[in-house]
Amino acid sequence: MENKRELFQILTRRFGILNKNCCAGDDIEISTVHSHILYEIDKQHIPTMQQIADTLAIDVTTFSRQIQTLIKMNLVSKSPSSDDKRFYVLTLTNEGHNMAQSVESSMNSYLNEVFSHMNEFEQETVLRSIKLLNNAMAKSSVCCTPLI
Repeated sequence: MENKRELFQILTRRFGILNKNCCAGDDIEISTVHSHILYEIDKQHIPTMQQIADTLAIDVTTFSRQIQTLIKMNLVSKSPSSDDKRFYVLTLTNEGHNMAQSVESSMNSYLNEVFSHMNEFEQETVLRSIKLLNNAMAKSSVCCTPLI
């Protein structure tokens, strides 16, 4: 039986998840966490800080620091919710939207290049397996919750 942890360790390194900076655009480098935040803000419609923190399983205090950094980089703006002033909503600035698009394009190019080394059946097998793994992880009692 193959060592599952080792397979994930190698996958993590090859995907660059441990890299301090993952992406660059317009002379700005961002971390992997920042790229995930930008992706979720772009994907969700005017999300609250809590919604994005929950989606990414990041505690709100840590998340708030990350948002402050993105605001200083002029990639994200934060404003009180029109529905409930106790909550803040997040939007991408023009620069943030450009960065999100740049990261999206880079990741798609990278994944297309990786998948080019597989035939169609292998590609479908990998994608189906990742979906199965994601579904199993979602059902796990220890998945997707911040470590305290």
